[in-house]
Amino acid sequence: MDTLRRSYAAVPTGEPVRLAKRTSNLFRPRSAPRTPGLDVSGLNGVLSVDPAGRTADVQGMCTYEDLVDATLPHGLMPLVVPQLRTITLGGAVTGLGIESTSFRNGLPHESVRELDVLTGSGEIVTARPDGEHADLFTAFPNSLGSLGYATRLRIELQPVGRYVALRNVRFTQLEALTDAIAEVTATRSWAGEPVDAMDGVMFSPGEAYLVFATFTDGAGPPSDYTGQGIYYRSLRRRTRDVLTAYDYLWRWDTDWFWCSSAFGAQHPVVRRLWPARYRRSDFYHRLVRLEHRHQVAARIDRLRGQPARERVVQDVEIPLDRTADFLRWFAGAVGMNPVWLCPLRLREPAGPGSARSWPLYPLRPGEDYVNIGFWGSVPIAPGAADGDVNRTIERRVSESGGHKSLYSDAYYDRDAFDRLYGGDTWRAVKDRYDPDHRLTGLYEKAVARA
Repeated sequence: MDTLRRSYAAVPTGEPVRLAKRTSNLFRPRSAPRTPGLDVSGLNGVLSVDPAGRTADVQGMCTYEDLVDATLPHGLMPLVVPQLRTITLGGAVTGLGIESTSFRNGLPHESVRELDVLTGSGEIVTARPDGEHADLFTAFPNSLGSLGYATRLRIELQPVGRYVALRNVRFTQLEALTDAIAEVTATRSWAGEPVDAMDGVMFSPGEAYLVFATFTDGAGPPSDYTGQGIYYRSLRRRTRDVLTAYDYLWRWDTDWFWCSSAFGAQHPVVRRLWPARYRRSDFYHRLVRLEHRHQVAARIDRLRGQPARERVVQDVEIPLDRTADFLRWFAGAVGMNPVWLCPLRLREPAGPGSARSWPLYPLRPGEDYVNIGFWGSVPIAPGAADGDVNRTIERRVSESGGHKSLYSDAYYDRDAFDRLYGGDTWRAVKDRYDPDHRLTGLYEKAVARA
């Protein structure tokens, strides 16, 4: 912590305070820093795991990969484990995260009991759901580091079996799929069997799958999708499957969902030659950053006479009753496939009362949503501008009563952004904890790419 404080003090007055970190899961380019960032090299560990209390104290830069390594030996896992290994605890809370347990456990920040935050004024405060810093606790999710950086988080854990039994259920009608999501969310079961986790994939409006997962200690021999097998393809050919708990949590990481195909890593010959240690999301992300910097693929496309391409990398939350319509629209208007489907409902409190709302990402308590993830690029049509497809998606998401995550490109004007992402609340908390605005603002980060 002393190193962190010293690095904060070393940032010249008037210069923005930013993290100095080697990895990132962001998909929006940012302006190059002019000054050294905060040294967070000492904030990447698991401080403790309490198996009896089912909690863990974790430093803000600890990855979920390292956290899972610490909790699984106790038969425990975080309530929500975002799907990529190098997402950090602090990043998942301040930037949002989601996974297949979100239909019952909400988002990662909803399992945080307290967190220590380095604020823009250089203080470290402990924020909890109530008390002196409850305003910071409530506004921190989706603030993207604009209100401070988490240095320690205490989170809840849940039991998990040694294995995860999977049922891959095909749907040829999107309304039948959304009806199934509603049933499982309400009953936590499907066809008489319990469901502990649920997500899915749409290959087309006429071919979509939900994966119903059950944690168990007894199951048949597990499959392995870290070698030649590719997980998302298994949904089409297997109705039942088994994974170890560890492999289930990272089932999407090996091929970055399906995006590893862009690098040839799904071709059988290339895959045999591609070292397993590099079949990871963080390695693919490094390749993307190299492309952003050097534009090799873009230059080859130009030489071939191919049109320029627009990056369309987004996760959006759509109300369940609008999901089928949105998916059909997306298939026709954008045409990218597959897309990921992850049901979501804000976490219900343990006792009487309504679910807490989170003003910087104001999903409605008690309502079912589906996170729809699509990651790739589309040709820029003649006469169109780069960003037009993303702008069209933003409008459609808003018309559908949904929200989109801010880890990638955003094009909102400031008024629309403030309306959608709790601008009034953000400003009030910003003025209290970062009165000199040393930390870059939320709009400047998300839209202006500062």
